[in-house]
Amino acid sequence: AGAKEDLLNVLDLAEYTKNRPWWRKVFTPSSGSSAEKYNVATQLVIGGVTGWCTGFIFQKVGKLAATAVGGGFFLLQIANHTGYIKVDWKLVERDVNKAKQQLKFHSSGNKMSPEVKSRVDEVIIFLKKNVILTGGFAGGFLLGMVS
Repeated sequence: AGAKEDLLNVLDLAEYTKNRPWWRKVFTPSSGSSAEKYNVATQLVIGGVTGWCTGFIFQKVGKLAATAVGGGFFLLQIANHTGYIKVDWKLVERDVNKAKQQLKFHSSGNKMSPEVKSRVDEVIIFLKKNVILTGGFAGGFLLGMVS
């Protein structure tokens, strides 16, 4: 049993962070934005470039997904028409109606769980602290979507 205990090393994060000041700077809640140290032009460029890349990739993936879904639906229709498969449309309609009811039920409450609310609050705080970076990202994202 002693040999097994020697093989297992436990990393105590509390002890680890005490010995590494850079860890506290990066991961403390009051550390602020890493973009704050850059000037306005640099923040706009960083936000714009990352936004453009994200928008461009989002556009390409969106087209691919739309093609895959449309093509799959088209192939299912052909297979149904030629008799390779039989689609139970009553079952499909029942499942769609069940999904609609669940969506109505979840959207009627308008209450967010505490976990979701805390994440939304964190995002809003980040956006407020990084207005310039966020603006550049949004502009770049829109440019990436149209290019």
